[in-house]
Amino acid sequence: MKVVFFGTPDFAVPTLRRLIDSPHEVALVVSKPDKPVGRRQVPTSPPVVEAARARGIEVLQAPTLKAPVVEEELRGAGPDVAVVVAYGKLIPPELLGLPRLGFVNLHPSLLPRHRGPSPIQWALVCGDRTTGVTTMQLDEGMDTGPILLQRRVQIDPKDTAETLAPRLAGIGAELILETLAGLERGDVVPRPQPPDGGNVTPMLRRNFAKVDWSMPSRQLVNRLRGFTPWPGLYTKFRGGRLKILGLTEVHPPPPGDEQPGTVIGVETAGIVVRCGRGSAVRITEVQREGRRRLPADAFLIGERVSRGEQFG
Repeated sequence: MKVVFFGTPDFAVPTLRRLIDSPHEVALVVSKPDKPVGRRQVPTSPPVVEAARARGIEVLQAPTLKAPVVEEELRGAGPDVAVVVAYGKLIPPELLGLPRLGFVNLHPSLLPRHRGPSPIQWALVCGDRTTGVTTMQLDEGMDTGPILLQRRVQIDPKDTAETLAPRLAGIGAELILETLAGLERGDVVPRPQPPDGGNVTPMLRRNFAKVDWSMPSRQLVNRLRGFTPWPGLYTKFRGGRLKILGLTEVHPPPPGDEQPGTVIGVETAGIVVRCGRGSAVRITEVQREGRRRLPADAFLIGERVSRGEQFG
């Protein structure tokens, strides 16, 4: 089949490469415009654009999909199907009916759970033990279209968004090819999403990184897993910002009724801090602003943290 591919970040690259290497023809890649990056604000292409150009595929980078050139290029490509992987914007209704088989979207969750822009991160924040990938037909809603195929994936207790995302990207690339083959044969039948169990994940924001020590320890650990590598977690300590890079639950938590955020133990293995509901966490790795990351024992040598001190 002739395919038009919509995608932007690293997560979409495995699917694009598998499509290019498949018997299908990728006629056009649609992605977001270049963005200035770094202190010098050097214009930088999205990973999907770089991957497409490396394989000689035509690329369209329109600031908005409502620009007339987008519909013109899409019609000119004459696609049988459009594949969308982490493009980052809703597809306008006037484009949805142009490909013969419509738009097929790869979403990294088991829909209807975790619709929206940050499903991988919030699966971890919510403490889910399993997640997955879903192929679906796009409609005018936010991840509400009928399901085509799904694949369930176990979440490792040590997974972060940084480790889980590439695993889902690889599995999703295979599921896209399986979905296209089924659509071509006519044996993949769209089915409506279940009416129950759906939720919409919020966009990740920088202010999510601020630690609320009144949360239970499990919730704080899960937030670090979901927010790694961005936006991360930080707390205030001795007038400065301290980034938390390693965090584990303490089982059982030491007895006591200290205020959440209080240091209740200073050990070689880390700094033990009281959290909500009497729970406790152990900080195992940190980073001061403008300095290198340190294991807790090295940090303690320089800072000499004491029991009873308070994290902000």
